[in-house]
Amino acid sequence: MDDLKPPMQPLHFELRDAEASCREAAEFRERMESRRSVRHFRPEPIALQAVMDCIAAAASAPSGANKQPWTFVLVTDPALKRRIREAAEEEERAFYGGRASQRWLHDLEPLGTGPDKPFLEQAPAVIVVFAQRSGEEREERHYYVQESVGIAVGILLSALHFAGFATLTHTPSPMGFLQEILERPAHERAFLLIPVGLPAEQCEVPAIERKNLDEVLVRR
Repeated sequence: MDDLKPPMQPLHFELRDAEASCREAAEFRERMESRRSVRHFRPEPIALQAVMDCIAAAASAPSGANKQPWTFVLVTDPALKRRIREAAEEEERAFYGGRASQRWLHDLEPLGTGPDKPFLEQAPAVIVVFAQRSGEEREERHYYVQESVGIAVGILLSALHFAGFATLTHTPSPMGFLQEILERPAHERAFLLIPVGLPAEQCEVPAIERKNLDEVLVRR
């Protein structure tokens, strides 16, 4: 049985006292509470090395059986961004024109969203996250793919915010056009798009409130 044990290595872990843990947790909470979804971007280029470091942080996320079932496509080419916008807006027009229920459209009204998605061209970079349903060889199985990619995206959004970038999560449905435009293989499916950049001058966001902690936290 010993021959079946996987190779192991020492864990490098920085111990903190309670005061430091509370301080850093409060700082993280405060920083993340300032994050908002931005739909108006400056066109100026951004530090792509910083974006790639954020993607590297996301790629360190835990995943089912360590299969790491994600691909991050960083799009900066204006022609590709235009193709993505045109295809996304075609799907969005179908969504707002009848595919979505009246209840769904009613719930979206306070956010001021619509079928036009200029941010897909305005933002200097767009990250398209793909989920790998299996390995390149179909015999290689992947597990908990949605959960694993979701965790990675959460880390990515946090990292981009900490690096000083504005972001938005965009999920036109269906998203098959992304696989075609970005020439991704059959075992990958688009998970979401993340425009990345700096907010436009005098950028405004919807005045929304978040639930209080006692509404989302249950202690037992």
